[in-house]
Amino acid sequence: MSTELHDLYIDGKKASPGLPEGVKNYLIDIDGTICEDIPNEEPERMLDAVLFDGALETCNRWFDQGHIITFFTSRTEAHRNVTEAWLAKHGFNYHGILFGKPRGGNYHWIDNHIVRSTRYMGTFSDMVEKEVRIQVFPDAP
Repeated sequence: MSTELHDLYIDGKKASPGLPEGVKNYLIDIDGTICEDIPNEEPERMLDAVLFDGALETCNRWFDQGHIITFFTSRTEAHRNVTEAWLAKHGFNYHGILFGKPRGGNYHWIDNHIVRSTRYMGTFSDMVEKEVRIQVFPDAP
C-alpha cells in the first residue's frame, strides 16, 4: 500500500493533498496509551516506562500494512532524546513524533479532513466497528 499523497481539488481549485484510499494517518499518544502515564515533570522515569501489552505489535503491524504512524505527545522537545531512545529500545517503527500536544485531555479536533478518534481504554489492538453518538457542526445550507 502506497502512502504517497495525491492531489485533491475542490471546485476546480487545488486543495491540500490526501492519502490513497485505505491508508490511515495514525496519531498515537505515548503516556497512558502505549506505556504507563509519566508526567513531564518526571522525565527520569521515561526511559524505563512500562510498555502496554499489544501496543508495539499493533503499531508495527499498522506500519507494515502501509499506514502512517506518528506519535503525538504532550511531552516537550526537551524530552525528544529520551522519547526516541525508549521507542528504539522497544523496536517501534514510526514516521514521526509531534511534541507539545496540549495537556489535560478533553480534546475536540476540528479539521476539514476526516477525523476519527479512539480513546485508549486498556486494550491496544486492531479496531472494531461501533456506532456512537458524536458532536458535529450542522450541515451547511
